[in-house]
Order: sequence, then structure tokens, then C-alpha cells
Amino acid sequence: MELFPSMPYADWTGTRETLHRFAQVVGKIRLAASPRRNHWWNVPFHLTGRGITTRPMGLTEQGDFFCVDFDFTDHRLVVTSGAGSEASFPLHGLSVAAFYGRLTGALAQVGVDVLVERPYPFDLPDARRPFAEDEEHCTYDPAAAHRYWVVLSQVNLVLEAYAARWAGKTSPVHHFWHTFDIAVTRFSDTVVAHPPEVDAVTREAYSREVISAGFWFGDPDYPEPAFYSYTAPEPAGLATWPLRPEAAFWQARKSGSHLAVLPYERVRAAASPRGEVLAFYESAFLAGARSAGWSLAVDSCPDGITDVVAG
Repeated sequence: MELFPSMPYADWTGTRETLHRFAQVVGKIRLAASPRRNHWWNVPFHLTGRGITTRPMGLTEQGDFFCVDFDFTDHRLVVTSGAGSEASFPLHGLSVAAFYGRLTGALAQVGVDVLVERPYPFDLPDARRPFAEDEEHCTYDPAAAHRYWVVLSQVNLVLEAYAARWAGKTSPVHHFWHTFDIAVTRFSDTVVAHPPEVDAVTREAYSREVISAGFWFGDPDYPEPAFYSYTAPEPAGLATWPLRPEAAFWQARKSGSHLAVLPYERVRAAASPRGEVLAFYESAFLAGARSAGWSLAVDSCPDGITDVVAG
């Protein structure tokens, strides 16, 4: 198996757009049925040995819970309950509307009753169209879907290695269904004072200073896959700091902030792709941490070891 297989943005547009909406359908169920965590850590998906999962959710006083899994090996959606019941259906050949209907039926079949407050896409061009009416997005190429999961899984392991180098507060490595990226975030203890007009989702996600590292498959503004990092709030002079490797660069965003970017294709051509990505993440982190005045000596954690004797 190739590390970081080819994933050209234009080659799987239909499948990507359909999968993104499938993921948002399931993600909104996760949002509705999971206990809320700080910084919305309860909401994203996690990786499994066959796809992505919501993890168990919906615990009741009777002890009931359920889980929804995408299986990108057999290309099925699987709904299971703690009582042992299961319902599943194939992912290929479905529009978003049909997927939404099949999932609703599968949940009912295993005895799950969950209310999604807003069954519409989030922050997508068709955000005003209900999932139940979307017949437009109906492409599912099993090879592309499997490759999407393989790339996520490989990046996940690199992000785990990067996360291990910091002993301070760190998020899980998780896959965001709203933006379709995978990321891990390091936090400082500094509280961020947001102005009153900032929305509640953003206020909670960025209530502390953060430096996030991740990967996304591209979007219309940047139509190619890439590794990325950002610091929020952005300290003065961030984009003047050097990045490694040479292929990395600072990209100005519409908001006026900057994103550290390392193109996926440049990494694929490197002698040590994994090493290139780790070097990039560390250089972007140091740029943000030093600019913002983080205490690096306290929370640095080489090779995931905090106790040198135990190590």
C-alpha cells in the first residue's frame, strides 16, 4: 500500500460532494445524541479499521445506546445498538435524499428515536435544501471512497505522532463532518475574550488560544489536497516565521489571517513523506507558539514521554 496515495481534487468531485453530505447527515445525528464536550469535541468522527464512526451515543436511563459506522471496505452504513440489534444498507447507488430515508429507517429498526433539529447541509452551497429533497448528489465510486478512508487513516497516524510531542491540553485526532478535514489541536491556558457578536459555536471552539494542525481534501478556493496549520487568535507577525520544508508557505485568507499550507502532491514526491509532514507541523506550531508567547519548556513532550525516568 502506498503512503499518501494520489487524490486529485477533480478526480472524485461527485463522490466527495455526495460523501460530504452523507457525513453531515450522520454528523447531525451525532450532534443531537451525544453528551456535549468542551470545544465541541463530542461532534466529530473518529477513524476505525474499516471506516469512520460516531462512537457510542444516545445513552438513556434504561442503558440503551447506539452507534453509526461508515464501512468503506464493504461500502455500507451500519447502525448498531447496545442491545445487539443491527441494521445496514449499501452506500452506492443512493442520492442524499435516499440515504437520509434509509438511515431514518435503520435507526427506527434498531429502536432509536433521535431528532435532528436542522436536517440541512451546513455551510455548503445547497444549505437551504433539506437532505430529504437532495436528489442531485448521488455519485458513489467505491474506489474513491476507499482511498478517502485510506488517506484519512494514514494522516490520522501522522497526527497522532505529532500530538504525542505535546503534554499540554490536546484534542483527540478527529474528522470534522462539516468541513471534511481531519485535525488535532493544541491549547494554551490563555482565555480568549470574544466580542459579543461572535457566534456560540465559534466562541466555544476557540475559547482558549489554539494551534491546530490538519489535512483537508481541497475546496473551490484551494482545489487540491493539502496539510495545514493555523493559530487562533493569530498573533502579530505569524506569517513572517519560516516554515519547513521548502514547499510549505503561508496563505492569506479572506478573513485577513494566515494558513500554513503544505501541498499534498509535494509531500507524495518527497523521500520521507511522513518526516516532511511532521517537520511542517512542528515548524508551524513553533511559529504560532513563539509568536503568542506559549511556555514551550513546560509542555514539550519528545516521543510522547513526560517522565524521563519512566521513558
